[in-house]
Amino acid sequence: MGGALSLTLAALAYPSMLGLETVSTSGDRIIANTQWGPLTESDRAFVVAVRAAGLWEYPVGFIGLQKGQSPAVKTASEHLIDGHAALDTTCRKIAPMLNITLPNVASPQQIGFVNTLQAAQGQQFDIEFANILRMTHGSIFNTVAKVRSTTKNGLVRALADQANDTVLDHITVMEKTNLVDYDQTLFKQTTPPKLPSSDMTPPPPNVGEPMIVLTPPPTATSTPVDIDAASVVGGGGVTPAPAPPPAG
Repeated sequence: MGGALSLTLAALAYPSMLGLETVSTSGDRIIANTQWGPLTESDRAFVVAVRAAGLWEYPVGFIGLQKGQSPAVKTASEHLIDGHAALDTTCRKIAPMLNITLPNVASPQQIGFVNTLQAAQGQQFDIEFANILRMTHGSIFNTVAKVRSTTKNGLVRALADQANDTVLDHITVMEKTNLVDYDQTLFKQTTPPKLPSSDMTPPPPNVGEPMIVLTPPPTATSTPVDIDAASVVGGGGVTPAPAPPPAG
């Protein structure tokens, strides 16, 4: 894997989702009281982070299908497309319910990941693909667990459940490529360099701009949270919607 990978990881070794530090260390301030439970700054950052992650990892999945050299990398690419399409559907459903504005473009940091993988060729693409994505998913994994264990908002909790399953799946398929350099990846994952907030923040959408939709593949196996068929109440989780009163 050598020097090229070392330089890539040194340049890109920081969490892949917007707001990791904010969600991990602060953000307990309640910004809204909703029918699904209180919404904190951390909750809002998490919803935006999941959307932002999909805006770069979903297209990277298509790049992997085109440029991947091994069947394992192509399989991992399929999982990126499938998982992030389902997460994006959930984000787009719950964001207006919680009055959260979602980005339409990934952060400069995340666009840098995409550019790096677009430039890589041959076996080097596979190596950088597996290591960058293993590192970024590993970076966010603990944050997903913290949000899931601390949020009092039922919609955010449901999204965290889905994100936990998706991130673990993506970690697993990256490891199955047998290309992950654990020493470098885990070191960079746990000692990320500091970045200015402008590099980690996706720009807000333009007024009236249509929302980009990450379309599920025809063979999709991941499913979004079924908000329409369930009523998430009072931060207490998902419960069936009450039956309508009898006629007459």
